[in-house]
Amino acid sequence: MTDPYNSPMAQGDFASLAGELLLALPGIGDPRFEQAVIAMCLHEPDGAMGVGIGRIVPGLGLHTLLKQLDIEPGVAPDAPIHLGGPVEKQRGFVLHSPDWRGEDTLLVSETMSLTTTLDVLRAIAAGEGPNRWLVALGYAGWGEEQLDEELRRHGWLSVGASDELLFEIPTKERWPRAFAAAGIDVRLLAPTSGHA
Repeated sequence: MTDPYNSPMAQGDFASLAGELLLALPGIGDPRFEQAVIAMCLHEPDGAMGVGIGRIVPGLGLHTLLKQLDIEPGVAPDAPIHLGGPVEKQRGFVLHSPDWRGEDTLLVSETMSLTTTLDVLRAIAAGEGPNRWLVALGYAGWGEEQLDEELRRHGWLSVGASDELLFEIPTKERWPRAFAAAGIDVRLLAPTSGHA
């Protein structure tokens, strides 16, 4: 079983979390990140960036967003829009399978790519986009060594990002199901760590 309190970062080694899911541990202490599931897109010593996939923006669907951008919805389903994070909530991010690539697409891993330009939304509307995708507004960002420090304080657990966790499991179920995929029952995690 994975020990949620013993990450590579806790041992002082730098290991990039790009391509993984970052899960908020119970009692993280920041209400913006309670039960957060963040698809990590970039993690380097000078900073990190990810897109939240554990919450949706209430009352906003893809069709409304596309119309606001003067894009005809076409064949795109009216999928929910995810709350990507507390930073730049008006900025759009499309997390998708690597089978589609635009000019500004970042290949994150074998499982996910990230595109921030409108060409991916136009392709999705035309039925020519990636096979799997989700749209988010905003992102989560960390400055130099900020995320590494949070990992040492036991605020987060990183787990593998499967296609199922990213694109198939309903949004509300991602947090407990991602822990379960790592062999952890979230009901058994204490919201605070003990002191010896």
